[in-house]
Amino acid sequence: MSAPLLHLQPADWLQLFLYYASVSLLAVGGAIGTAPDMHRFLVVRQGWLSDAQFSASIAIAQAAPGPNLLFIALLGWNVGLNAGGAGAQRWALATLGMLLAMLGTLLPSTTLTWLATRWAQRNRTRRSVRAFKQGLAPVVIGLLLATTWLLSSAHGTVTRAWPLWLLTALATLLVWRTRLHLLWLLGAGALLGALGWV
Repeated sequence: MSAPLLHLQPADWLQLFLYYASVSLLAVGGAIGTAPDMHRFLVVRQGWLSDAQFSASIAIAQAAPGPNLLFIALLGWNVGLNAGGAGAQRWALATLGMLLAMLGTLLPSTTLTWLATRWAQRNRTRRSVRAFKQGLAPVVIGLLLATTWLLSSAHGTVTRAWPLWLLTALATLLVWRTRLHLLWLLGAGALLGALGWV
């Protein structure tokens, strides 16, 4: 799960912060909807994380109780760990990566959300506000499907990893069409994984 040792300069740390500040404004359906772009930036473009680190960060954060946003902290943490050093320096860089990723994500989106909800509440009867809310639903669904595709395709093609793809499709249908609690689906996925079926 390790990536090559990096030597990040102050400009790289600033770039990490600014990237998360910009992508946070695209997190319409939640931060997980921007995971494909985070993969493009952190793994493909910058090479700061390996594919395995990226996927494991999301999987660990999604399995842990707490907000969906935890995976961003883990991604920043892993960038910091890969930045090198030993002992206390390595922990300090990991903490720096985590803080920059989280601050970059939370600051712009929180400010924009606060301002937008105050405005939308005052203007909730306007036709444009209602149309905007309805038009945003397909965007959120598309971003979530792109994330599902990215995480599932990391394990192979449909023909090679068909049990995982089948489980993904079944879970998607159950979430969409039933009121089954998500913890049951997580438990079933954990059981199937422990049995080695997916």
